[in-house]
Amino acid sequence: ARGRELGYPTANLHVPDRHAVPANGVYAAFAGTEGEFRPAVVNIGSRPTFGPGSVTVEAHLIDFDGTLYGSSLDLRFVTRLRNERRFESIAVLVDQIARDVEQAKVVLAGLEA
Repeated sequence: ARGRELGYPTANLHVPDRHAVPANGVYAAFAGTEGEFRPAVVNIGSRPTFGPGSVTVEAHLIDFDGTLYGSSLDLRFVTRLRNERRFESIAVLVDQIARDVEQAKVVLAGLEA
């Protein structure tokens, strides 16, 4: 629910052990469910701004207003946008997420999943 509180809801994903996960960081990707792919920003890491934690994979589907609970999500990574880092405040983090989303839109424009 934290992503929703920040204005960027995310699907928090369970990754089966047999699947490879890219290095911690923020990625432009396409996220697909039921054969429909949408532009996304994916964060892989321990969310250091909020304190120590385990590594998670979470995807924000850009301009998506729906529910993904109980759905499988297929991620197709396009490029790494930046390293994971700790931010000095939640406001600075939200500003960076906005820049990440805009950068992902540019990177993914005109591409197909």
